[in-house]
Amino acid sequence: MNDEIHNGDELGVLSKKSVLEPTRRHFLFTLAKELVIRGFSKRTIKTYLSINQKFLHFIGKSPREVSAKDVKSYLLYLKGKKQTNTSLNLTISALKFYYQEVLKRKLFFTIKRPKREKYLPVAISKTEIFKMIEVTANIKHKLILALSYGAGLRVSEVAGLTVGDLDFNNLTIHIKQAKGGKDRLTLLPEKIKEELHEFIKNKSTENLIFESERGGRLEERTVQKIFKQNLEKAGIKKKATFHSLRHSFATHLLENNVDIRYIQELLGHQNIRTTQIYTKVAINNIKKIKSPL
Repeated sequence: MNDEIHNGDELGVLSKKSVLEPTRRHFLFTLAKELVIRGFSKRTIKTYLSINQKFLHFIGKSPREVSAKDVKSYLLYLKGKKQTNTSLNLTISALKFYYQEVLKRKLFFTIKRPKREKYLPVAISKTEIFKMIEVTANIKHKLILALSYGAGLRVSEVAGLTVGDLDFNNLTIHIKQAKGGKDRLTLLPEKIKEELHEFIKNKSTENLIFESERGGRLEERTVQKIFKQNLEKAGIKKKATFHSLRHSFATHLLENNVDIRYIQELLGHQNIRTTQIYTKVAINNIKKIKSPL
């Protein structure tokens, strides 16, 4: 099929040009262009293009030939592959944007979204976090973990931090264009102020705080690997991920009786309901309740 996007095409997202150029001769170029124009993040653009590419490869048709039945068949196939409802919802969003928003096709009236799973976030105790930071010998790795926990950062945010984002006088960090394209202010932990200041003393304002070994931005999987290695080194058995540091930040603030609306602002949550999930894992609050037994 002439329209088919070849698997060898890596739809790069380093710049707007690199998103569009590889797809210019393909039908998904219109999708890429629309996503860029509407200001979607590089990660979302890459994800939506990948999902639509895989769907068309599976169904073996051009976008104009695709039916609602094809979409349902693909979702059933993914469910058979044990994909979560959250993943299925992302697939529906990506396909719906292309077929409904870009191609103006009405395929989704009979397609219902599956209910999202309701998982509790995995929070690590303060003692465990301090132990993990303590056993981390590499100063860069130690600061990555401490700052991510102490400021409630996402992995992409800590990887993209520049020296100019830090305000040592007001102990704040300016997170720029985070999830949803929003800026926010969060806390710069006073406990690591001196170590962090020493670490960046030879860097200029626009320099990244944490660079890779070869220079340039740290890959997110490298940051996640740093977390995993030191979690194991500290002997912590929980099924935690790097994002658990952010969960722990929110949970511990809540346990310290910080108003949930302030926590919402520090995390950059658009909806207070997203932040309220931490009330379910705030151990200090749970411990105050006595079992009827």
